[in-house]
Amino acid sequence: MTSPSVLHAPKPVTLALDELIARYDGRAPRYTSYPTAVQFTPAVDAATYRGWLAALPATDPVSLYLHIPFCARLCWYCGCNTRAVNRHEPVGDYVQHLLAEAALLEAALPRRLPANAIHLGGGTPNMLAPTEMDAIFGALRRIFDVTEDAEVAAELDPAVLTREWVQAAASHGLSRASLGVQNLSPQVQAAVNREESYEEIAQCVAWLREAGVGSINLDLMYGLPHQTTVNTLSTIDQIVALRPERLALFGYAHVPWMKTHQQLIDESALPGAAERLDQSEAAAERLVSEGYVRIGLDHFALPDDTLAAAQREGRLRRNFQGYTTDSAQTLLGLGASSIGSLPQGLVQNVAQELPWRNAVVAGDLPIARGVALTDDDRFRAEIIERLMCDLSVDLAAVCARHGRTLGDLAQELSALKRFADDGLVEILEARLTVSELGRLVVRSVCAVFDTYFTAEAGRHSKAL
Repeated sequence: MTSPSVLHAPKPVTLALDELIARYDGRAPRYTSYPTAVQFTPAVDAATYRGWLAALPATDPVSLYLHIPFCARLCWYCGCNTRAVNRHEPVGDYVQHLLAEAALLEAALPRRLPANAIHLGGGTPNMLAPTEMDAIFGALRRIFDVTEDAEVAAELDPAVLTREWVQAAASHGLSRASLGVQNLSPQVQAAVNREESYEEIAQCVAWLREAGVGSINLDLMYGLPHQTTVNTLSTIDQIVALRPERLALFGYAHVPWMKTHQQLIDESALPGAAERLDQSEAAAERLVSEGYVRIGLDHFALPDDTLAAAQREGRLRRNFQGYTTDSAQTLLGLGASSIGSLPQGLVQNVAQELPWRNAVVAGDLPIARGVALTDDDRFRAEIIERLMCDLSVDLAAVCARHGRTLGDLAQELSALKRFADDGLVEILEARLTVSELGRLVVRSVCAVFDTYFTAEAGRHSKAL
């Protein structure tokens, strides 16, 4: 076999975008974990989880994720586990069950562990009433030793955000907020049932700034019905005036067989692969020109933001919430469909709300499925995470840390040849580096190292 130092030398090849699409627009996981959720099975259950919890080190901090599966409106593009409600009673009842699950978790923990991050996701966490937030944060601070500098983050819907809610959340330490913008074109908004103005978003940002929230993220999308490169750039030109510390640029994944409400979207109005890619790259170019640093696959941050600093220093991580600076090795999830990550493996709560409630009422941790990590999983997870975060990985160093050799990756190195021939990656001195053009297909590069991945399974979104 050729020496890794010269296995795949740099190629001066630059693919046209239509060629890139033709060769690489297959399906690939988003790699917020490895193994991915597709590999989760009921073999990992509540008893397994209790055993893993009991073994958590006493001094290692954990992160907490709470899922709030309610919205005031159902956006037709949404891929999250949520539902629209027009009464508050279901939310209040859910909170009571969430507190009961927290009590079950407390009973399973060996001791009061330190927590350095709390993330409220959804759905729409700002559907919670201030008194409900009081109860939730009170319980979390009783169960965990929440550190003084803990990051408290929440995903927010501008349409139902109020100044009072922001002030209430700030009293509990809210330090990072993510607002959904997606696209400001009225035609696009009407096509996905999410109407809001720039002025509404600006007002929400002002409330957050007033309350001392130091990190604001705005979520954008490309590939929505009636979306064009022109209205994508128009959206960016408006929102960069708000100078959010971070932006995320997600591609719409049309999976109506999984999310039936997506059937309300007019498929004939969806842009094609080439147009989607043009929207994505034009948006990225505009954000970089506005002073943002491109982070991994789909994030952008101001140079002095902690996310940009983490990337520069090789500390960037990836978890179920996307790119993060969180260094905790354990993430504990609460609420329907929440996913947790522990040193021993990954777990997921029951996804459907009613069965989740029933499990909690029965007094058991509501675990539906998961996967126990093998040594090979940990080895490949490190490679994939570094590629997703840094677009580069020292394969020899990772092999050494896991007691492996480059020979164990012979099949993968061979499979990378087509990427190298197209100028998408290079391997020199056992360091695999994804080129700037290759960034667009980094998920597919990662899939080369995924022993579970089957391209024909059709269970993942398009890579481009």
